[in-house]
Amino acid sequence: MNTTQRVKRLYMSTISIIGSGGMAAAIGGLSVKAGHTVEVISRDTVKARALAEQIGQGATTGSFRAVPAGDIVILAVPYLAVLDVVKQYSEALAGKILVDITNPVATDYTSFVTPDDSSGAQEIASIAPADAQVVKAFNTLFSHVLAAGPTEGHPLDVFIAGDNGQAKTRVSAFIESLGLRPMDTGPLFMARTLEHACLLSLGLITHSIKHSKFSIGVSLLG
Repeated sequence: MNTTQRVKRLYMSTISIIGSGGMAAAIGGLSVKAGHTVEVISRDTVKARALAEQIGQGATTGSFRAVPAGDIVILAVPYLAVLDVVKQYSEALAGKILVDITNPVATDYTSFVTPDDSSGAQEIASIAPADAQVVKAFNTLFSHVLAAGPTEGHPLDVFIAGDNGQAKTRVSAFIESLGLRPMDTGPLFMARTLEHACLLSLGLITHSIKHSKFSIGVSLLG
């Protein structure tokens, strides 16, 4: 049994995804392939049901603002909506691991809508229940690249940041179970740096690569 298989066996769980867009579909699709149970939640119940049907393999839908079934909750909504979502859920998110995948990029695509000394993840943590743990992850990957998964010789790196070691271990194990490579960047304040990677990607698309079929990752030498 290889490392990925061991991780899958140890960490099979229910993953709740709040959102119904491209990233929700990509993470949900990889999750069911890895053997996880997926719960899709959205304000729009029609979209939630459609995504659950698209994901298949027993994916279910949950009620918006009810306690999510999963211990890991993926916040797969745009940043401009995520703070309102977290506020509406309030104590229903108590004790959960909240995975923030957002990028709080302003409309000029060169700055952020968050305070200069903060990040999207830190803003979420400031309003989440005290015993919820926020982990930044997945924000440096395009949804279509993530959905396609890694190719031979080209792993997909998922950079993470968070203040709670146990939460990061759980999220790292989840990421590994999807066949991806978690890369811990440190405490939650590093989320700001990860969000800058979104601006880096936008700059590459505009000035050099000219398309979005790429991922930012680490090449390990030697």
